[in-house]
Amino acid sequence: MQIQHFKVYTKQDVLSLVKLRRFETKLGERVEVIAEAAELPVAIPQLQAQYVVFGIPEDIGVQANHGMAGTTTAWLSFLQSFLNIQSSDFLIGDKIALIGHFDFGDIQYLIDRNAYTEEEKTEAYRHAVQTIDDEVESLVKQIVAAGKIPIAIGGGHNNAYPLIKGAAKGLHQNQLIPIPQINCINLDAHTDYRPTEGRHSGNAFRYAEEDGFLQKYCVIGLHENYLPQNIWMDIVNNPFIDCITYEDIFIHEKRNFRQSVSHAIQFTDDNYTGIELDLDCVENVLSSACTPSGISSAHARQYMNLCAAHVKPAYLHICEGAARLSNGKTSDLTGKLVSYLVSDFVKMHEVIS
Repeated sequence: MQIQHFKVYTKQDVLSLVKLRRFETKLGERVEVIAEAAELPVAIPQLQAQYVVFGIPEDIGVQANHGMAGTTTAWLSFLQSFLNIQSSDFLIGDKIALIGHFDFGDIQYLIDRNAYTEEEKTEAYRHAVQTIDDEVESLVKQIVAAGKIPIAIGGGHNNAYPLIKGAAKGLHQNQLIPIPQINCINLDAHTDYRPTEGRHSGNAFRYAEEDGFLQKYCVIGLHENYLPQNIWMDIVNNPFIDCITYEDIFIHEKRNFRQSVSHAIQFTDDNYTGIELDLDCVENVLSSACTPSGISSAHARQYMNLCAAHVKPAYLHICEGAARLSNGKTSDLTGKLVSYLVSDFVKMHEVIS
């Protein structure tokens, strides 16, 4: 299908965000971009880089889940940090392609102008998420079918569904898996396994499983206070879903954080696995559902490092962060944390590849 909402970056687009300095080489000076005037289906297989970074700066899925808007803002914050880290022996920029971002602003504008009640808005947002699903799935399938690893920066967690679906189809097209179905590890305060009541940021994994694209699913760091009883019963009765709560790790100390991540890796190690990290599980990080009681940024980085070292990655997805929320709260550190997480993943995966 045509990916009409995707903006492809030129080298000049990237360099406009780089703070050049004598005697130093920034990552943004070295990252690969799509060849000018090239169509995505042709250009993506021609990329030399193994890691393909793109943004999905939208909060339509979050608003469809009655959440706070602002996840559109993390992408630019991430770029401003990521493109200005050093390109060195630790991480060489030409290992990474930065191809662009989705812009669904026209859909957001249309809904905001024409939906008058909250109920109308919710229904319109949930319908719009299906358009986002289709375009993200198409891009991810192309990247994975080209033998590369997509790194998606969101956006809401609704985008896990098209990432799972697109990656599964791409791997199946390459005959790397017998059926288009993959596993998933998610570091998250929530399951995002709500009922199929229309697409939104809270039910991506339910849709992925019911549509046959998600085989095994493990959530680490789940907050018991925000786990609905019906979803808890679904998890308990499903041998293909597992979870380790935040309370079991940090309050009851049944196992430590590293052991918990290792458990999730072992649970999903029989297949290619999507690596998910929802920033609302990191303490005091600006997100659609900020928490005063969460994991540390060091734990998030450790999770990324362990997954990169031991998982067969289908894709990497970091979502739900914000630089500015609709309630006015701001943080210039969100993008910097995402930058650390992406660089941690690439550095470790390069070592073991």
